[in-house]
Amino acid sequence: MLGTIVNAAAVIVGAFIGLLAGSALPERLGDTVMKGLGLCVLYIGIQGALKGSNTIVLIISVVLGALIGEGADLDGGLKRLGEYIESRFARTSGAVHGKKSIAQGFVSASLLFCVGAMAIVGSLQSGLTGDHTTIYLKSALDFTAAIIFASQLGAGVLLSSGLVFVYQGAIVLLSHWIAPFLSDAVIAEMTCAGSVIIIGLALNMLGITKLKIMNYVPAIFIAAVMQAVFSLLTVSL
Repeated sequence: MLGTIVNAAAVIVGAFIGLLAGSALPERLGDTVMKGLGLCVLYIGIQGALKGSNTIVLIISVVLGALIGEGADLDGGLKRLGEYIESRFARTSGAVHGKKSIAQGFVSASLLFCVGAMAIVGSLQSGLTGDHTTIYLKSALDFTAAIIFASQLGAGVLLSSGLVFVYQGAIVLLSHWIAPFLSDAVIAEMTCAGSVIIIGLALNMLGITKLKIMNYVPAIFIAAVMQAVFSLLTVSL
C-alpha cells in the first residue's frame, strides 16, 4: 500500500499548494492554465486510446458501459457525494475565483486521478511485486495536476485524495486474484477504453462538451471481460 499512500499524499499536498496559490493567480491566467491542462489531458487520452487493437471491443464496451452507468446514474451519484461533502463543509466551498463548487472539483479531479492505465497497472505492480515505480510517476503527475486543479476548482480536489486511496488500494489488495486474468491484450483494451473516457474529460475541461463522464466508466471493466473472453476463445479454437 506504500505507493497508494504516497499517491494520495501527493494529491493532498498538491491541492493544498493550489488552494494557497489560488488567490495569487489572476482569473484570466488560471483559466488559460486550466485550458492548457485540458489539452495535456487530451493528449494523454489520445495516446492511450491508440494502444487498443480491437475496435469492436471498444464500441460494445462503451455502449454497454453507458447503458449501465446511465441506468445506475453513476455520474449523479458521484456528484451527489460531492454535494453532500459540500453541504457538510459549506464554509470552505468553492475556489477563490469563479465560485466553483466542491462537488465540481471533487468529481473532475477524482475522474482524472482514477480513470487511466497508470492507476490500474501501477496498483497491480505495487500489489504483486512491490514495485512502486509507476505509482510514484503517477504521483508526480497527480501532484502537478492537483496544484492547478485546486487553484481553479477549490477544496473538492483535496477531498478526491480519499477516492484515490480507496480505489487504488482496492486494486492493490485484489491484485493476487485478478492478475491471472489481465493479459497484455486485456490491459491494452482497458487502457483504450479508459483513455477514450479521459478524452471526454478533456473535452469537458476545454468547455467543448458537458459529458457525464462517470457514466462511461463501466466500459473499462466491460472491455476487460470481453477481451479476456475473446482471448480464451481464440486459444481454445
